[in-house]
Amino acid sequence: MAALNISVWDCVIILAYIVLIIWWGLRHARSDSAGSYFLAGRSMPWWVVGLSLFAASISSTTLIGQAGYAYNAGVAPFNYNLIGVVVLVFFATFILPLYIRSGIFTIPEFLEKRYDKKSRYYFSAVSIIGNIFLDAAGALYAAALIIKLVFPEVDLRLIIAAFAIVAASYTIPGGLSSAISTELVQAVILIIGSIILTIACFANGGGEYLASLLSSGDLSIKLVRPLTDAETPWLGLIVGMPVSGIYFWANNQTLVQRVLSAKNVDEGRKGVMLAGFLTLTTLFIIVFPGIIARKLFPGIEIGDMVYPTMVMKLLPVGLLGIMLAALLAALTSTMSAILNSTSTLFTMDFYAKFNPRADQKKLVAVGKIAATAIVLIAALWAPQIEKFGSLLKYYQEMLSYLAPPVVAAFLMGIFCRRVNAKGAFIGLLSGLVVAVALLIWKDEIFGGLHFLYVIPILLIFSMMVIYLSSLASPAPSPEKLESTMFKMSDFRDETAVLRTKPWYSNYRVLGGTLLVACALMLFVLR
Repeated sequence: MAALNISVWDCVIILAYIVLIIWWGLRHARSDSAGSYFLAGRSMPWWVVGLSLFAASISSTTLIGQAGYAYNAGVAPFNYNLIGVVVLVFFATFILPLYIRSGIFTIPEFLEKRYDKKSRYYFSAVSIIGNIFLDAAGALYAAALIIKLVFPEVDLRLIIAAFAIVAASYTIPGGLSSAISTELVQAVILIIGSIILTIACFANGGGEYLASLLSSGDLSIKLVRPLTDAETPWLGLIVGMPVSGIYFWANNQTLVQRVLSAKNVDEGRKGVMLAGFLTLTTLFIIVFPGIIARKLFPGIEIGDMVYPTMVMKLLPVGLLGIMLAALLAALTSTMSAILNSTSTLFTMDFYAKFNPRADQKKLVAVGKIAATAIVLIAALWAPQIEKFGSLLKYYQEMLSYLAPPVVAAFLMGIFCRRVNAKGAFIGLLSGLVVAVALLIWKDEIFGGLHFLYVIPILLIFSMMVIYLSSLASPAPSPEKLESTMFKMSDFRDETAVLRTKPWYSNYRVLGGTLLVACALMLFVLR
């Protein structure tokens, strides 16, 4: 690949961004206790939670993967974000209050409160493995693709190593406070940079191109696809995407840890709603530019190179540097979020249990050592991702097998009183066995069945195993259900309180607005 032109000023802007973000992260470091290092002291207001959540969610698979996916398949990849917003409303309404009120550090810790230690250890181990080999390695690989486009002669592994050092330099010393503080800057840079790129796309005939696709009824501009569609069949939106969405938004330590840092339940909920509104904008700042790129830059063979190519070809000197910084901002924020959340999982779910007498300083020290090990492993694995064809394919295929058993355990634990620890653990292990079998023999078991149709099959299977196994042993004790289950009485009490609040402070009004916006988007692009 030939090197693309980039000015000295653009390089200066990128270098200045890297220096600024490291300095800013270290300036806001908090590591005097486990609460401050892993959860930023549980003191964040709603707007910080929302911006941080959005920045952490715009991972390599969203920014790089969805633009490339849109280049080949149209608006189809936006369905994941659209259904994700619906899931966010569900999460804020039913699950988030249980997380925050229980005072947990990690999401697997919630499983211990509802079930037992075995379920906690299982999910924590799965989360750590997924964070390292899916999320962290994916972020490093995506960052390397961008730098490789500018400096193609540089070895991919060297770029990955350099980027890992940048992300680790402030995250490991400073913890979640450093990560969130830098994510605020990165979210602003990302949004501004993406808007600039979108304007550049429309200024080069992108608006006319999209209008022609709409008027012609082209399938690539439709969110609702036929049942046989190879990308996102409409039934998959209903039965498959919500499951992976719950795993991504409600069971993912990397994202939920941002919400756990909120001052209280109300601040956390409003932060989730802000993240939902920002997520809807990805249709305009990520997906539409990816579609327009088909007209502007036909013949790109590697989908993951679409977004970097648009940046390099459409933006002038100065703005190019800002947008490359925005790309790196998204990937850096993802990497820092993953490092902090994964080290939290290891420290609080394993080390703290192994050494219950460890003081606060010891826990923080172990967290830093764990984060260092995590970034090293991810950097070693990242070069292997190019064998999977695209980041989004790599991520979605893996997630479709790992998510259903975990989602089943959480949903049944929150909404079904009879489910107990034995049933949950058997269901999780059975789901793992099936997931491994599918990774090896998917074509022999399901043939060419779309993975969005496989997800509900795995979910129902796991739910049945959990429930039937629970019936074979005594019901859980009332103490296990006290703070871990949804109660209609709490919902009714909350309704009375919300009636006294102005509409803009009522998370249900905000959530309803989000759902209406999702419905309108589906209607317009049906």
